[in-house]
Parts: sequence; C-alpha cells; structure tokens
Amino acid sequence: MTVLLERPRTAPPAARDPFIDVLRVLGMALVVLQHWTIPVLGYDGARLTTGNALATPGVWVVTWISQVMPLVFFAGGAANAISFRRSAAGGPRWLTGRLRRLAWPLLPLAAVWIPLPHLLLALGVPEQPLQVGARLTGQLLWFLAVYLIAVVATPYLLGLHERYGARVPMALAAGAVLTDVARFASGIDAAGYLNVLFVWLAVHQLGFLYADGRLARPGLMAACGYGAAALLVAFGPYPGSMIGLPGAETSNMAPPTLAIMAVGFGQVGLAVLLRERILRLPLRRLLAWAGPRMMTAYLWHMPALFAVTGVVVVGLGVPTPEPGGGDWFAGWPLWFGLLCLVLWPLMRWFARYEEPPAFAYGIAGWGIALAAAALVGGGLLTLTVAGFAPGAAPVAAVAAIAGGLWLTRVSAPKRDRHLAGAE
Repeated sequence: MTVLLERPRTAPPAARDPFIDVLRVLGMALVVLQHWTIPVLGYDGARLTTGNALATPGVWVVTWISQVMPLVFFAGGAANAISFRRSAAGGPRWLTGRLRRLAWPLLPLAAVWIPLPHLLLALGVPEQPLQVGARLTGQLLWFLAVYLIAVVATPYLLGLHERYGARVPMALAAGAVLTDVARFASGIDAAGYLNVLFVWLAVHQLGFLYADGRLARPGLMAACGYGAAALLVAFGPYPGSMIGLPGAETSNMAPPTLAIMAVGFGQVGLAVLLRERILRLPLRRLLAWAGPRMMTAYLWHMPALFAVTGVVVVGLGVPTPEPGGGDWFAGWPLWFGLLCLVLWPLMRWFARYEEPPAFAYGIAGWGIALAAAALVGGGLLTLTVAGFAPGAAPVAAVAAIAGGLWLTRVSAPKRDRHLAGAE
C-alpha cells in the first residue's frame, strides 16, 4: 500500500488546485442534495416524524458514492497543505486565519437561531417540530468541529508527513482497526469515538500525499478501498449504509468505522482516477460562483428545509410521499424547487459573512491560537450536542465561539511576537 500511495503521479500543485475546488464544491452540493432528498416527513397534529428514504431495501448502495464526507476531508487536507506551505505569516497566524474563516459565518446563524425558537413558540408554532429543527441545525455542525481538529493538527501532521510519508495514514488506519476491534469486542460503543480522529485524519492525510503528487495507481486504490468495504460489510458487524439509518443497531458514521474509512479510500482513488476528465468539464464559472458561498449553503440549507417542512408538512398537513413511488418522483421537483426558493435569499443575505472583516489583527503566538481554537471547538461541540433548542447551552456555545474569534485579533506579548516572527 505504501508503494501504491507514494509513487509520484503528477507534479505537486504550486498554487490553488482546481481539482480540489471541484471536489469541495461537488461535496457540499451532494450534502445539500442528500439532506433535502432523503427525509420522509409526516405530522400527526402532535409530533413530526422523520424517516430516511435510504432505509428502502437495496438503496443503501447509493451511499457508497453519495456519502461524500471522506472526499471533503481529503480535499480539505490537500487545501490545508497547499495553503500552509504558501503562508509566509507562520503557523499561529495561519491557524488564526483559518479559524476566522471557519467561525465567522456561524455568527449570523446564531443571531437568527438563538431568538428564533422563542419567537416561534410565542407565535403558537408546535413545540416538538420546533425542537427537532433547532436541534438538527446544531447537529449539522459536527463536521466543522471535526474539521477544526484537522486544521489545528495540520502543522504537526505535515511535519510527520514530510518525515514518514504514507506511513502516517497507514498508522492512522491501523488505529482505526484497533479501535473497532476494541469497540465490538467489548460492546462499549463509546470507545468507537476514537475513530473520529483516526478515520477522518487518515483521509485528511491522503490530501497531503495528493498535494505532493504522491497518490499513484488510483484505480487500484479505488478497487482496494471499495473491495475492503464490501468484505467488512459482508463478514463484519458493519451495516451496508454509509449514512446512519433509523432503527439500525450500528452506524458507520456515529461513530465512524473502519467501513467508512475503506469507502473513503475508495472514493479518493476513484476521484483521482477521474481527475483529468473532471478538469476538462466547463466548470470555471460554476466554481467562481459557488466557491465563496459553500459555507453559507452548508449552514443554511437545513434551515431552508425546516422552513418548507413547517409550512407544507406541519402547517398544511401534507406528508412527503413514500420514497421510490410515482408520487415521490413526481413531487420531488416541486419539493426541490421550494427549497431552492427559500435558500436563495438566505445565501444572498449571508454569503457576505464568508469573508471575515479586515480588523487590524495583531500577531498571535501559539498560545493564543490554540486557546482560540479550543474556544471555537468547544462551542461547536456544544452546538453539535445541544443544537439551538431553547436554553443556556447554545448561548454559552456562541459566547465561546465569539471569544475565540476575539482572541484571534488580540496582539500577543513581545516574546510571542518575536517567536512568531522567527517562524
């Protein structure tokens, strides 16, 4: 496998790589499309029920392509490697810059969602559907919380990469194997959350190899990855779906498993195999438009779904059709069109927050940068668990995120300034 990963295939990209941009935009587009397509919703006058269209027998195989989070982490790894190496400002300032771009778009989301549940409850909106929407909006932030870990670890992992190369993702993959063995042998599912680090950092590390032009034989890599996933599903304790399904005893995503990592390796191999064909597609204008709006689409596509659900399913009492039937296929374009109509103004209003304001930032040392990352990460984790449901948790979470952002603009002491300037 080391030879497979390390044989040079292409010259290392010296600047922004359009292939990585395509993967990031495509990944976010598929996330939005999937979240809008799979809910099976109904309201009985008291409770909103939420099913999953992918629970239909045999449809789970679609998730081996549509679950694109491994590709998003791979693309993030390549982008982080390229930007860190091109940064002349030093590690702490690179990290604080990344933190600002990651956390700043969360502030308008919080400004809307912290008071919104209270307002809607006062207007007579049923509590249970509102709780579902408020919690799921926060749970979506799990990706940002985990990705922040990868960003913070990038300077250290790049050092390991330059010294050990492909042995680093192989070691992380071995950690994922041991974690799953311990989890399923002991029956302690919580032990599997170690794979939040091992699985996602392994795929992120593949992005470093790609950035150096050291991902070779992608067809073989795709076959090995998907083949291993098939064996794990056929003979192991893993479900076929790479997305958690209602009623399933085990999920490949919460916590992540060896199976989702194998699919991730397969997806990376397949994507790199198709790289030249992808780059020949006329996507320049699409990338130019979508690139600065990706975070906005990710943060606001679920609020758009809840708005349409609130009117159509809860307000009008019209459930979504059974997936796969004629009514479902006939109604899907209308459903999708309504969601786009709601999301469009949200993107126009909030896309401006993708670019943090140009404050007169001081020079941050590692202490300030890591403290800021801890505050932002703690806030994201709290929102992932508690969501924006009424209570003290979301307020405390947003205060932590705002505090982390504030730290990124505070000048470091003279000693830290000297050290940061010497990097």
